[in-house]
Amino acid sequence: MSFADLGLIPELLRAVAESGYTTPTPIQQQAIPVVLSGRDVMGGAQTGTGKTAGFTLPLLQRLARHASTSTSPARHPVRALILAPTRELAMQVFESVKTYSKYVPLRSTCIYGGVDMKPQIQDLRNGIEIVVATPGRLLDHVQQKTIQLGQVEMLVLDEADRMLDMGFIPDIRRILDLLPAARQSLLFSATFSDEIKKLADQMLKEPQLIEVARRNMVSETITHRVHPVSAGLKRNLLAHLLRHEPDTQALVFVATKLACSRLAHFLERHGIAADAIHGDKGQAQRTDTLEAFKSGKLRVLVATDVAARGLDIDDLPSVINFELPHTAEDYVHRIGRTGRAGRQGNAVSLVSAEERHHLAEIEKLIKLQIPQEIVPGFDPEPDFFETGSRSRHGRRTAAASAPEPAKETGQKTTPASRPARPASAARSGEARRRPGRSTIAADGFDYTKPYEPAASPADPNRLADQAAGKIGSSRRTQRPIAVLLGGLGRK
Repeated sequence: MSFADLGLIPELLRAVAESGYTTPTPIQQQAIPVVLSGRDVMGGAQTGTGKTAGFTLPLLQRLARHASTSTSPARHPVRALILAPTRELAMQVFESVKTYSKYVPLRSTCIYGGVDMKPQIQDLRNGIEIVVATPGRLLDHVQQKTIQLGQVEMLVLDEADRMLDMGFIPDIRRILDLLPAARQSLLFSATFSDEIKKLADQMLKEPQLIEVARRNMVSETITHRVHPVSAGLKRNLLAHLLRHEPDTQALVFVATKLACSRLAHFLERHGIAADAIHGDKGQAQRTDTLEAFKSGKLRVLVATDVAARGLDIDDLPSVINFELPHTAEDYVHRIGRTGRAGRQGNAVSLVSAEERHHLAEIEKLIKLQIPQEIVPGFDPEPDFFETGSRSRHGRRTAAASAPEPAKETGQKTTPASRPARPASAARSGEARRRPGRSTIAADGFDYTKPYEPAASPADPNRLADQAAGKIGSSRRTQRPIAVLLGGLGRK
């Protein structure tokens, strides 16, 4: 099947041919005719399946009847709204719209946060038919009344599952309330949770469900590999792997923004061209870093899940999980950036003992036993391959907490002869002994009673004299009082 068989107009076919595409992907084959027919769509598609062109091409064709070369802003109201969760994904979709609308006079723009609003406001005032936006910045424009959504005919919600993860669903519901009821809506998501289904019920009308592959399915062109390693040796192992493949670019995933920056600096100090991309970086920095990676100036791009969402990098050979994701579905999203369009890709994971349960969940989800390979010199924790144990210390606590029994001769066990016990076991032992502990000291002092001065054995009458005040008064009269204080001074 070719793009011409899908019923696209010549202007779009020409733009597609110039982009180098000849055969539509499975989701494009299914989605384009349905969208052209005017029906709502609920699409199940992951990153790298070609879904962007699957909704961009029919969207442009349905709006082609409004195309105008007039310079009047009134002839160019907002007719299509495409929402994306991140700036990078919004920019990617916008580039796709610009590429395919080359021969169709429709205006488009991309609005997102982290940059000045004034240029965006000017573009909107000049008249724009297609707006690609992130939810937060779109609502900023709505609040400032710099965008009108009353004539929107088509709405596209891309990466709805990531919208949910990032907490954008309330913003999406606010935006839906601003749009005309008579519109065509398209929703795309890699997974369909209950919250996504509720949103689809509110947003879509009798949608056509399109799923191009089994959910959470990974590409067969990707080679998976796990390197068991101690958590403290992960950075050194990563540098070791990158040095042994000097011509390979890699996208490295970490869990937090702080770890992202630290790991990039560590690799730089070891002579590996690397940089980080995360939410705390400005938009200009993120764009420059991404362009440097795409151009080959950077060998390694260290990223968080949110920042890397929607990154479209051609011919990416390797994805490295420096830390396994806590959600198994995120593993599928991460490695989906390699092995695209039939190309070979590598998915490498550095796994410590504490992450074994995450690895088990991933293998269960993708229905694949990932081969494990220990790199010499970078051994994992001793308990990595032990079943039923997550922590070496947890296993040894019970055995180590049993003290060595005293010998039959009655010799007391000394601290040096006893095995060392973990602090947790010692504390638990003290807690067990405390209820039966004696409150009377060796000298007969009872801790539970108020203090009472005891009589000295050498002076049995001391207590009686002290009670009568004789001892205290004699000492007071014997001490001289200074003249300045009203006394007689020293004699």
